[in-house]
Amino acid sequence: MRADHETDVVVIGAGQAGLSAAYFLRRAGLPADTGFVVLDHGRRAGGAWQHRWPTLRMDRVHGVYDLPGARLADAPGGGDATRPAAEVMPEYFESYEREFTLPIHRPVTVSAVYREADGRFQVVDARGRTWLARGVINATGTWDKPFWPHYPGRGDFLGRQLHTADYLGPEPFADARVMVVGGGTSAVQLLTEIAGVARSTTWVTRRPPVFHEGAFTPEFGREVVARVERTVREGRPPGSVVGVTGLTLTPDVRAARDAGVLARRPMFERITPSGVRWADGHEIDVDVILWATGFRAALDHLAPLRLREPGGGVRMAGTRVVGQPRLHLVGYGPSASTIGANRAGRAAVRELLAEFDD
Repeated sequence: MRADHETDVVVIGAGQAGLSAAYFLRRAGLPADTGFVVLDHGRRAGGAWQHRWPTLRMDRVHGVYDLPGARLADAPGGGDATRPAAEVMPEYFESYEREFTLPIHRPVTVSAVYREADGRFQVVDARGRTWLARGVINATGTWDKPFWPHYPGRGDFLGRQLHTADYLGPEPFADARVMVVGGGTSAVQLLTEIAGVARSTTWVTRRPPVFHEGAFTPEFGREVVARVERTVREGRPPGSVVGVTGLTLTPDVRAARDAGVLARRPMFERITPSGVRWADGHEIDVDVILWATGFRAALDHLAPLRLREPGGGVRMAGTRVVGQPRLHLVGYGPSASTIGANRAGRAAVRELLAEFDD
């Protein structure tokens, strides 16, 4: 069995979860490259943060948690709440990678992961380069896999369609009739921005939104994590966080709701060339449909390992994939948050190193 490189652990992805795992691998004493490597397909540090829309300032970010061992507030510019998150977070990640001398290789796009006869993994990138590893920690997140739901007539629409991943700010929507589809935090944030410049806005969701007015207590947080953990233990897709927590009623969201911007309509039946039509025959014309319909876990490169259960999810026990020794997913399911990613990185490293000793 030949490979271009051999190492103990390959970490795939250098977002919050990947950097957390790399930090704990380094702290456990694994040397760079021969002990572990981090393969990241981005051209620079920052994970998904570097792709966020420019108008998302740090004071509007929903939930940022320090990377282990280095506070964001201590990083250059990290305490400036008025700066765009797409600037602050990549700078923070870059300084973090330097401070802990993490062996990040980029740009490296992993295309496939195979299990070899001796139990090791062969990790293959898009250029055909290979890494042979005893264990894999996958931290690829979701940003690279935006979800576009299918509705009849979508291909006939003559206006513009885009996803949250394509959003660059409200200016292109000036004087347009805009429909935002989706019930998550991003949908609410973008709708609130766009309403300030658009001719009209319409908000459409599958389920009525639930606004969370109380404090997010530790007890509530544990309950949320427990519910998602039960889902992935059963091999079902983890779903959206908002589906569990509800929408946070921040001052901006409260003002938008009071102004009528968040007057929600149920999902339409089909898309027409000029807009949408509901089951009762009611139609409206729109110029733009913005699909704020979330993302799915970017796990296509793991397809050769046949991880998917009949329900479409991956059966998990903590961070470990059930039935796949020494394969861990971080930033998936209950760890798909900045604080959850840190905990998952630490847990994955601890369990993976214990598996090596077995």
